[in-house]
Amino acid sequence: MDIPKHLNALKAFEASARHLSFSGAAQELNVTSAAVGQSVRTLEELLGVTLFYRQSSGKKRLELTALAEQILPDIQIGFDYLSKAVNKVKVIDTEQKLTVAISPTFASKWLLPRINRFQQVHPEIEINFDTDLKPVDFNSHCIDIAVRYGTGHWSGLVAEKLMEEEIFPVCSPSFYLNYQSQLKDIKNLLDLPLIHCLSMDNDSGFITWDKWLKSNYIMGEYNQTGFKINNSAGVLQLAIDGHGIALARSVIACDDLKKGKLVRLYPEITCISPLAYYIVYREECCTLSKLIAFKEWLIQEKN
Repeated sequence: MDIPKHLNALKAFEASARHLSFSGAAQELNVTSAAVGQSVRTLEELLGVTLFYRQSSGKKRLELTALAEQILPDIQIGFDYLSKAVNKVKVIDTEQKLTVAISPTFASKWLLPRINRFQQVHPEIEINFDTDLKPVDFNSHCIDIAVRYGTGHWSGLVAEKLMEEEIFPVCSPSFYLNYQSQLKDIKNLLDLPLIHCLSMDNDSGFITWDKWLKSNYIMGEYNQTGFKINNSAGVLQLAIDGHGIALARSVIACDDLKKGKLVRLYPEITCISPLAYYIVYREECCTLSKLIAFKEWLIQEKN
C-alpha cells in the first residue's frame, strides 16, 4: 500500500473512528458523508479487512471492529507526528523571517550599506524591510523590530537608545573651494544658499536652519535661493551636488563624510539633537532570538 497516496483515506478512517460517525467526520474534514464513506470503503478494500460494523437502524453510529481498535492508536500517533512536523516547519519559517521597520533615509544612508555584515553572521535570518514613512502598527503590520527617530516615547513599545545625533553644516568639496573665503566668517552663511529639510515638523524638536542659526547667535534674514525638500537623504544629495550648504544629521551623513563627498563646516561648534535613533519593539517579543541577534548587531555597528 502506498501510504502517502492514501493519506486521505486513512484520515477519513481516523476521523470516523473518533466520531463513530461518517457525518461527524465529514463535518470535521469539510467534505460530504458520502465522500468519507467511500474513502473508508476504499481503505477496507485495499487492506482486505472490515474496519467498521455499519448499523442500519437508530442514529447509524459506527462500531469499530477488533482489528480497527487495534490499529487506530498507531494511526493517530502517526497523524500526531505529521501535525507536529508541519507546525514545526511553520514555526521555523516564521522564526527565520525578521520584519524591520525603518525610514527610507535611514535605510539608504546607514542600514543597507551595512546589512551584508549581518547576513554574513546570520544567513539563516531572512529580513523584510518596511520603509513606510507613516508610523506603522506593529501588530497589524507584523513588525518585529524598528529603528525610529524621535524622543524615545512610543505608546505600548519598548524603546532603547541606539545613537545620538549631532547636527552641523556641510557642503561639497567644490562648493567649499568656491566659497572658502566667505565661509571663514560663520555670519556669511546668511548670504549663501542654504538647503532646508522639511521632513519633520518644527514642534518635533527637529533642528532647522532657523534654530541652528539662532543658537549660534546669527541673526538676520538668510539667502532665499536655497532648495527646500522633505527628504533628509535628498538634502544631502543636493549638498553633494554642490547646490548649497545643508544641515547634516551625523548618522545619515557619516558615510558621505568618510568618502569625501561632503565637508563638515565649523567642526568646533557642537550641536546635539534632542532627537535620537531608538531600537523599538514589542515587550512580548524581547526573547525572540532573531530580534536579539539583530538588536545586538545594530549596537555593535554603531560603535
